Amino acid sequence: MDASNRGFSVEPLAGALGAEILGVTLSPDMPDAAIDAIRRVWLDHAVVFFHDQQHLTAPDFAAFARRFGEVVEYPFVRGLPEAPEVIPVVKLEHERTNFGGLWHSDTAYLERPPMATMLIAREIPPFGGDTLFASGHAAYEALSDGMKRLLDPLKAVNSSAKADVTRTREDRVNSQERTVFEAEHPVVRTHPETGRRALYVNFGHTLRFAGMTEAESEPLLRFLFEHQSRPEFTCRFRWRPGSIAFWDNRAALHNPINDYHGYRRVMHRVTLAGDRPR
Repeated sequence: MDASNRGFSVEPLAGALGAEILGVTLSPDMPDAAIDAIRRVWLDHAVVFFHDQQHLTAPDFAAFARRFGEVVEYPFVRGLPEAPEVIPVVKLEHERTNFGGLWHSDTAYLERPPMATMLIAREIPPFGGDTLFASGHAAYEALSDGMKRLLDPLKAVNSSAKADVTRTREDRVNSQERTVFEAEHPVVRTHPETGRRALYVNFGHTLRFAGMTEAESEPLLRFLFEHQSRPEFTCRFRWRPGSIAFWDNRAALHNPINDYHGYRRVMHRVTLAGDRPR
């Protein structure tokens, strides 16, 4: 289907993943055909971006996300009063630590990690605050055949206890009450919709390989963490107020850059339920 038939245009951001979808005004009541067309582009590029969507209120944002799957609540941060499924992702002027400021895939420590995440920019700093994304597909496909054979049968242990550096202000305040989540997942997962294979470990949550100690796992995990964020596997997105990023958590990692100290950044996030990685 070309751009004229789907009602918008698509501009890829990089070779490995990422595309901007232009010429569309998002709403919860968009026609099914438009939602289907966006989903196809999203599956092709792993992360898609929209600009100028500030008209979406928090309830509208959640309702739009619901067109793509079941909206679920994040386990550690309270949602907005007017839309409990929408969580604020905020860094204030005096803070030095940002939310999730390292390479990771969202909540890989859950038995059923999210399928996807949507993030909309409400307030952004005058410079900085971009987000990097990396393709798990490209990272896996670039490995040697020998490394693929080694990794294909392995599982890894992912733990929320490793995510201390990604805590929000609420998480730090309530750290004594924090529940630790832990889950084993395949090191290489197969995408349930496309059938493509992706490297599925991440620096933020992956502790060790199942059946191995952390010390035994560390050399190979270190290689994989460095490998999966090679520049040729990544794209970089610059936010504007009203911009939206919609990424496939089964196929992509992300890393929000913490380079805007002294300025405020406010985002709203919605998470979509996923299945058990296979």
